[in-house]
Amino acid sequence: MKTDPSPMNCEETKGQLVDYLSRQLSAPEHEALAAHLAECAECRDELQAVERVWHTLGRVPVPPPGPQVRPEFYAMLASFKEELETTPDYSPRGLWAWLRALPIPRPALRLAYSLCLLGVGLLGGYWLNNGPKPTPAADQQQLAVLAAQVGEMRQVMLLSLIDNPSATERLRAVGYTKELPDPNAKVVNALLGTLNHDDNVNVRLATLEALTPLAQNDATVRLGLVHALAQQESPLVQAALADAMVQLQERRSVQPLRRLLKQANLDDMVKSKIEQSIQTLSDGPPAAPATPQRHDQTQLSSQPARAALAV
Repeated sequence: MKTDPSPMNCEETKGQLVDYLSRQLSAPEHEALAAHLAECAECRDELQAVERVWHTLGRVPVPPPGPQVRPEFYAMLASFKEELETTPDYSPRGLWAWLRALPIPRPALRLAYSLCLLGVGLLGGYWLNNGPKPTPAADQQQLAVLAAQVGEMRQVMLLSLIDNPSATERLRAVGYTKELPDPNAKVVNALLGTLNHDDNVNVRLATLEALTPLAQNDATVRLGLVHALAQQESPLVQAALADAMVQLQERRSVQPLRRLLKQANLDDMVKSKIEQSIQTLSDGPPAAPATPQRHDQTQLSSQPARAALAV
């Protein structure tokens, strides 16, 4: 005997409209939703609005991949294979790669990461308090090893979150940069890629803020920031990059900045900022003002001259 589907309210119906249009509902759910739509004019209007959005999204063209996608992908794949061959399975990185390959939800993965950090801290504290009293040099060595392991786990976590669909998670990944004493090349390349290609302006600004201090001592980061000037379309990021070039006194950015000035519909405030940056980089930083001579120094320095004239 067939049972009638249970009636649905408006909130439940609106939550299933997308599944209704994509035919993802089971037969009883589809029948219950159709029965509610037949009786509720408000939900029918909502369905029509969702259908219009659905058809509009279906007509949006998919942009073709850029010419650099294929070589960058194969370079990243070759680097990944090389790392797998050189990294033993029992290392922290190998263990993390194995855990990431398991079908574990991301919240559980972050919880496991936090528990691992907590466990490392507890073991380190127990060893320092109850183990044999090490010499100062051995103590420092143990702390350095622990710090290196924590830093390595943070770098792996950054790489795992930097491509997350959520902008909040990507911002969190960029925040890990401030906790890394020496980011490796993969982290630097991931951050430069985020600066050039991330859809969220706030993520790109946070990435630039994280990369600028690294550029002080890293020529690769500095050159990457120069090349990033040609990739930016957001006025906020363009202005922030111009400020970063002045802060770094990077004269190689003058030509890319001049090319930015030729862009059509360039924001007036950004144009003024870029012109000021070009002038500062071309002329160099302003010279420090000369210290004015005090009146008493003038009087003292004139006394030997008068004595010489008297002689």
